[in-house]
Amino acid sequence: MPRVSATRPRVDDSPLARKIGERLRTARLAAGLTQTQLAEPRYTKAYVSALENGLSRPSMAALNHFSGRLGIPASQLINDEPASWARLEADLLLACSRWDDAIAAYRLLLEASQTPGARAELLRGLSEAMVRKGQVGDAIAYATESAELFRGSRRDSDAALADYWVAAAHYLRESTTESKAILHAILARVRAGLKVEPDFKARLLMGLSSNESLEGNHAAALGYLEEVRGLDADLDDRRRASYLFGLAYSYRETGDYEAAVRTGIASLELFRRAQAERESGALENDLSMSYLAIGNSSRAAEMAASARARFERLDDQWWLGFVVDSQARIALARGSADEAARGAEEALRIARQAGNAKACVDALLTLARARAALGDAKGCLEANEQAAELARTAGSPSLVRKAIRDLAEALAASGDHERAFTLMREALAAS
Repeated sequence: MPRVSATRPRVDDSPLARKIGERLRTARLAAGLTQTQLAEPRYTKAYVSALENGLSRPSMAALNHFSGRLGIPASQLINDEPASWARLEADLLLACSRWDDAIAAYRLLLEASQTPGARAELLRGLSEAMVRKGQVGDAIAYATESAELFRGSRRDSDAALADYWVAAAHYLRESTTESKAILHAILARVRAGLKVEPDFKARLLMGLSSNESLEGNHAAALGYLEEVRGLDADLDDRRRASYLFGLAYSYRETGDYEAAVRTGIASLELFRRAQAERESGALENDLSMSYLAIGNSSRAAEMAASARARFERLDDQWWLGFVVDSQARIALARGSADEAARGAEEALRIARQAGNAKACVDALLTLARARAALGDAKGCLEANEQAAELARTAGSPSLVRKAIRDLAEALAASGDHERAFTLMREALAAS
């Protein structure tokens, strides 16, 4: 549920930059700090000097740094004009996929007194940034409050957009029943004539498809995507790419790997045209697994290498853990168990540092298979045990099913058929 790059619009904010510079200098002198002391350890004296003279304007990250050093709220530096510039900055950060900076910016703006409408917009932006980052937190509460405020102002289209992020947050939590109920309710209003955005109906259908895929209902997921096909003319390149990405994934899940590769390549070209770096990397990683499934390990390796280079360039450790694990799987399929084990261990390290539980489980399962291929039955069982424990802690039903099935197979191979049978019953219960 998607991402874009954006070009910063040219806005004459020099008067505001001068005011912020004056406030920064006043606060610095009051705190008894030199420009060097204020800048350390993240910025330079020259940068502080440029800000104080109104020659440059600070980012939200810089404002947070300086206000922390000065012991004042960042809003004191912006004073009474956040809506004219800081709000634009927050929205641009969101559009440019800088989720952490966007979250910080929206939180800062929410500290100041806002009209109900402005608060609703900020809460919606905050919830979207959190969901896109993949860390739900309080996103459901924020998006729900946003929707209620919009409805109170009779801004029904805006309320529908906020409700969409409530559904997206539930999807990330694998609360598919709640997510689908919300999406169906919004879709009913859109079909009844509610006008939101040109591609909003397609987004709703793709959201419903994602939920069905998560539940393993791949035929139903494809049904929604076929409906999206009829809306193709209303989609921009990025939305059309997202649709094709979902379609490729559904083809892969139903075993039609040739169609998955064909559709996935079409999606990749559109993502590249839209300059959606993360989506392109995610698709390359997914394509690598589709190619591997049809026996083309060379092409799989090319796709995974391209995805890895892309995420290393973006410094996206979250996705990098998945891609390094894909490379380990490819090495294992090629018979290089040692290389696969080293790759899985690297993926596990990256995923742990990024706090990505799913990638940790995936890496542990790959590591277990690599150790089994090396004849290390004990190491295989240990990695599978860790994966199952982590999956249960993470609370993801799909992760639990995958992990305990692999553990059950390892136990059966070691001769512990009784425990293997018990685990298989647990896997079935989690289905």
